[in-house]
Amino acid sequence: MKVTLTKHHGLGNDFLVLDMAQFDSTIISEAQWSDHARRWCERSMGIGADGLLLLGRNDDDYLTMKLFNQDGSIAEMSGNGIRCLVQAAYIHESRTDNAVYSVHTDAGVRRVEVMPHGMDPKIVNASVDMGAIENLAEPSNWHTVGCDLFRPVLHVSVGNPHAVVSVEDVNAVNLVEIGLKVPEINLEIIEPGPEIDAITMRVHERGAGITQACGTGACASAWAALQWGLVPADCDEVLVHMDGGDARVRLNSPTPGRVTLIGPAEYMCDVTAELTP
Repeated sequence: MKVTLTKHHGLGNDFLVLDMAQFDSTIISEAQWSDHARRWCERSMGIGADGLLLLGRNDDDYLTMKLFNQDGSIAEMSGNGIRCLVQAAYIHESRTDNAVYSVHTDAGVRRVEVMPHGMDPKIVNASVDMGAIENLAEPSNWHTVGCDLFRPVLHVSVGNPHAVVSVEDVNAVNLVEIGLKVPEINLEIIEPGPEIDAITMRVHERGAGITQACGTGACASAWAALQWGLVPADCDEVLVHMDGGDARVRLNSPTPGRVTLIGPAEYMCDVTAELTP
């Protein structure tokens, strides 16, 4: 069976989106979706992407999202992925105005506001209510990373697990080596600046490895930066510089303890793939 997917990226973090309205999705098991994600997302022999997003609809403004990482594992949430998924729905509806969607994910329902990006129909800007930041216990094998005990580290959930580490220079760290020691979490390293209300971040993502950007990671990192004084205490929005571009994170928005992620999503192309039940 041939299906059409759309490919999108959020700051270089790229995803394949499959609209489930094309076929009876009940014929495909979760294990089979994992296999398709591995094959389609593989960059040498497949289409290539950081993850596969399954787009479902309850109605025009209420969507569902299921995310499979590049390695076939399931991720509860993705800040860049959810913007890409919503853009796929927005394009399918031929919309050019502002729109609001509710998206049911494995981390709960997220509200996404979409705005056109100037004159370029391939890009939208979107803000996502990412929910509450919740503290996590450190992973049982965190000691294998070998962090200095005096180095700031924060373990939090943004619907998925993160470990944020403060470093002097994000480019001086062998992030692949460290990230592989704790493959069950998303690992961010951050340094302050260069602007007073900004941080610079690199990420090793669970199930995908080094990626150009991570939306949930940007949120976790901005939250950590406020706790550690890397940005001013009265800062309500942090600019997060990543390899693929910049996102903004509004702190304690829309209510205390929650964060809002703001960034672009860009449609890249349509692709055809073989779906095998």
